[in-house]
Amino acid sequence: MKDKELNNKLIAAVRIRGRVNVRGDITETLDRLRLKRVNNCVVIKVNDSYMGMINKCSSYIAYGEVNEEVLSKLLEKGGIEMKPSDLEKAEDSDKLKESLPIRLHPPRHGFKSTKLGFKQGGSLGYMGEEINGLISRMI
Repeated sequence: MKDKELNNKLIAAVRIRGRVNVRGDITETLDRLRLKRVNNCVVIKVNDSYMGMINKCSSYIAYGEVNEEVLSKLLEKGGIEMKPSDLEKAEDSDKLKESLPIRLHPPRHGFKSTKLGFKQGGSLGYMGEEINGLISRMI
């Protein structure tokens, strides 16, 4: 994954692991990302500072590029009256920040593993387009 490739894209981040035995700086970073509870989801327009925060707590969250179909379902679930195409505007993305996080159900058929990264067969870290399948199972 290249951080430069994700700049100015919308990504979804879902908190997978809880708060017990988490270092204080990672807890603070998760709070700044508005991921305070397990199964919370936020949609973020990525820049360098957000990418640094996401990389810091990647062993507690799953994230990846969200497609328009899943994004519209996610906005509907969160009660946000906005089209996915409107999120590119600055004022609409500010509205999105205020209304998030979106609380989701645990995924149908469960997580693969909450202790392993995605490349090792788990559910943590960068998932790419596979985040859409995870979010679909959680809506």
